[in-house]
Amino acid sequence: MVETAASSAQGSKKAIYWIASLALAGVLLYYSLRGIEWRQVWLTLSSARVPFVMLALALMTLALFLRSYRWRVILSAEGKVSIPLAFWATSAGYLGNNILPARAGEVVRSLMISSRTGMSKAYVLTTALSERVVDAIAVITISSVVLLTMKERPGWLASAAKPFAIMGFSGVAAIVLVPAFEVFWFKFLGFLPLPPRLRGQVEDALRNGLQGIRSFHDYSRLARFVMFTAIIWCIDAVTAVTLARSIDVQISLPMAFLLTAGLALGSALPSTPGYVGIYQFVAVSILTPFGLSRTAAIAYILLFQALNYVVVLSLGGIGFAQQRRQVPAPVASGRFS
Repeated sequence: MVETAASSAQGSKKAIYWIASLALAGVLLYYSLRGIEWRQVWLTLSSARVPFVMLALALMTLALFLRSYRWRVILSAEGKVSIPLAFWATSAGYLGNNILPARAGEVVRSLMISSRTGMSKAYVLTTALSERVVDAIAVITISSVVLLTMKERPGWLASAAKPFAIMGFSGVAAIVLVPAFEVFWFKFLGFLPLPPRLRGQVEDALRNGLQGIRSFHDYSRLARFVMFTAIIWCIDAVTAVTLARSIDVQISLPMAFLLTAGLALGSALPSTPGYVGIYQFVAVSILTPFGLSRTAAIAYILLFQALNYVVVLSLGGIGFAQQRRQVPAPVASGRFS
């Protein structure tokens, strides 16, 4: 009975998520696609210059590799993770984020690392989520700096940056402060009426989760993480400019940084696979204030999404295939559960 009730509740949550995602996608698509000249969209896409498209694909792949390497820097606090494993796990996670609800790709990549290294699932997942928090701070910082330098400012992004800033800095505060209150958390658990076995499991998860957060407390490791974050976001902006040139759409580097930040913020919303609707809304609302037509903005973002699918589906598919291979897990240093 308990399992049936839990399954029913889980099913209801998934249904609510998909209803919200589809409704949001429908509203955003309606707003974004009004007045689009679809013949011109096709002509623009069909005339894309292949060398620029291939360069954009290479840059997307490079950014994905650097994201995996950046995560590996944090994971190294608890044990050794090979570069190929980090890359394929990250690729599988990005594929999961594109096709699964609620950014479930973070769980996918965490389980892949945990199963191959013996690291605690709680520890690996905590590093993955903490990585996202730091990324959010980077996005907020980028958008704030760029907006200060621009005369034309997309209002929704300027407004959205404020609540995201609060969330992001709250996350940083948690990364800094939560481990400092470790004794309190364990005392708090002691007051809860939990069965001994469940209490032990919760304590192990808490211990490993705190260890994951502490991965960011090493100054050398944090400095490398921040450096890779800056490089990654610069590559993303250059990719946006390169892709725009392939279809003769004029996007400046500041506009590219703003667009990249907007896409990142938008991806945090409930979405359909591939962020359909959200990406169209972001492109139209950010690019049109700078003189681009809705038609040009839609042509650009459709090409961007198509290339993103190519990278994520191909490399993520290989990542999932790598997970199926049965390889004995090496013994990693540190605490495990």
